[in-house]
Amino acid sequence: MSQTLSVIKADIGGWVGHTAVHPELLAHTQAALARAVSDGLVIDAQAHTCGDDLFLIISHERGENDEAVHRLAWETFESGAVIAKRLGLHGAGQDLVADAFTGSVRGAGPGSAELTLEERPSEPVLVFLSDKTAVGAFNLPLYRMFADPFNTPGLIMSEPLHDGFSFEVHDRKEQRKIVLTTPDEAYGLLGLIGSPGRFAVKRVISRRTNEVAAVCSIGDGSQLTGRYLGEDDPAAIVRCQGNFPAVGEALEPFGTPWLVLGGMRDSHYGPWMPVAEAQAHPSRFDGPARVVALGFQLHEGRLGLARDLFEDPAYDRARAEANRMMEYMRMHGPFEPHLAAMDEMERESLPATAKLATRWTRA
Repeated sequence: MSQTLSVIKADIGGWVGHTAVHPELLAHTQAALARAVSDGLVIDAQAHTCGDDLFLIISHERGENDEAVHRLAWETFESGAVIAKRLGLHGAGQDLVADAFTGSVRGAGPGSAELTLEERPSEPVLVFLSDKTAVGAFNLPLYRMFADPFNTPGLIMSEPLHDGFSFEVHDRKEQRKIVLTTPDEAYGLLGLIGSPGRFAVKRVISRRTNEVAAVCSIGDGSQLTGRYLGEDDPAAIVRCQGNFPAVGEALEPFGTPWLVLGGMRDSHYGPWMPVAEAQAHPSRFDGPARVVALGFQLHEGRLGLARDLFEDPAYDRARAEANRMMEYMRMHGPFEPHLAAMDEMERESLPATAKLATRWTRA
């Protein structure tokens, strides 16, 4: 059975500040998705949160970029924004930048990742949720999962993985894309995705079967109201086992709290902490950035119970290391590399430097 897994996310109001999603907002979203399942619009759907972002995880047979599924997401976010405004939540409706729904959430504010698959007898899928991270945050973990044998021994030991994977990389500045294959073009790939502010992995594809193995909600690079709304704090979908990395191989990159851009005012680098969903409420300096891993055993299109994979105490060391890294980065104050370079800042500028513009003289 061909089916599509859609993850559509937006920030429609933070509780308190940018730290969490209000329980009433989550309950409203869960009820809206339950009605869509009951009405037969979709097979199954769940709402989850990471920080102040709502993530709709929807299983259906309508294909990618389907108007009805995207309308469901848009109207759920739109009605949720009304609740957020009534509750006085921070930034109510901030990711809904379009005046009205135009057939797709693409370019309208919310982020989306969609993957179409033929369900196998056993279909384990991971959905990663993030908060306080920039668009290309998944570049490094996806490379480790699908191209690094030090992380994924299946690239050496498993025949289906031995042919390698193709990476679809988007240049968000020039709004263009390229496909590079591994292992033969690994150096060229790293030369691009090592600059995640500009280049972001959109899809990873099996070279053996041509199946999409992973997809990220990096958007199309459309800049809205001066910054990338809804496209930061990305989600990722990763298929596991068989022709793809094992679940443990897909989770292994997050044993290290990589530095990502985000945090306070979307303008600081800090560690990316793997946490259970209940711990995904960044508060210290709007951080540290969080990543949640939910595991689903798809069966006949149904998601079933979500397994909260970073609830594992094996990630305690990564969390402790993230806290130590946060201490070190905070000591830099307004200096790089904690503070992002001026051309990397998405939300804020430096007004004090703008006021000095007329005072410069030739050196």
